[in-house]
Amino acid sequence: MARSARKFPRHNPKLFSSMFRKYIIPLIALAGVLFAVYTVVWGDKPPRSAPPVTAAPQSPYPAFVAGAGIVEASTENISVGTHLAGIVAKIYVHVRSVVKTGDPLFMIDDRATQAEIETRRAAVHVTETQLAEANYDLALVEPLVAKGVATQDDLKKQRFATNTSAAQLGRVRAELKSAETELERLTVRAPVDGEVLQLKLHLGEFAPVTATAAGEPPLLLLGNVTPLHVRVDVDENNAWRVHAGTAAVGYLRGNLKITTPLSFVRFEPYVVPKKSLTGDSTERVDTRVLQVIFSFERDRLPIFVGEQMDIFIDATEREQPRTALNE
Repeated sequence: MARSARKFPRHNPKLFSSMFRKYIIPLIALAGVLFAVYTVVWGDKPPRSAPPVTAAPQSPYPAFVAGAGIVEASTENISVGTHLAGIVAKIYVHVRSVVKTGDPLFMIDDRATQAEIETRRAAVHVTETQLAEANYDLALVEPLVAKGVATQDDLKKQRFATNTSAAQLGRVRAELKSAETELERLTVRAPVDGEVLQLKLHLGEFAPVTATAAGEPPLLLLGNVTPLHVRVDVDENNAWRVHAGTAAVGYLRGNLKITTPLSFVRFEPYVVPKKSLTGDSTERVDTRVLQVIFSFERDRLPIFVGEQMDIFIDATEREQPRTALNE
């Protein structure tokens, strides 16, 4: 046993170093090669495409034209602004309020205009008194001229004074009317029957005149939603296949179970560049589209203004192109 212990020592650094270089280092290198091969093979696989949220809608027509549509009010979406800039003093409506033509929507602070109206009314009262005095004096001078007590110059002067007072009265009355009109303009009223779709007003805020022109959201968005309209973009290459009175059907984006038949309303007679919905300022749009307006009754459908719909238009009757010669 002693000889065996001397022949095979428990701790032999030279033997361990030799075994490490001969076996372990090659095994580590082989593992690295295998890992590299696995990484390359796995990374070379194409990425797995995510399944669609909903299945693509299918057209119910054998021949059709497809297009994307945006739901809008039947009066189109009206961006209501203010005639005069100022602080919002009153708001008469809220989102989804139903209004009639002429109903007040909101009012700009009118205290300065009210004070001006009172000043104009006082000026009218003073001028009316002056005109009454001038007419009274004229009535006294005319008989005196007839009797030879007063001269014709006196009569002309009095008539001139009367005419001047009358002109002055007309001017101050016009100024009063202008101030009253200014007061009326401070109350913004509904231009059409409809529903308030969006309200970006708060009491005490400053309402600018050029909010929409400056690219900011409108102060108030209004429109008639009975019925609703959907504005469909039809590629100009397929525009000839769509005719007035054609049938169509719309599917709400995200839920194919929400669908409705559509009734043709009109064509927009001017073909426009297609609008991009990505919001990328560097994107170029080369396609032009014909906009077709359809209507539908919302009833209880959960469809709102501004949503997108997939539209299929029946094009069965327009599969063969026609020209003015063969019509």
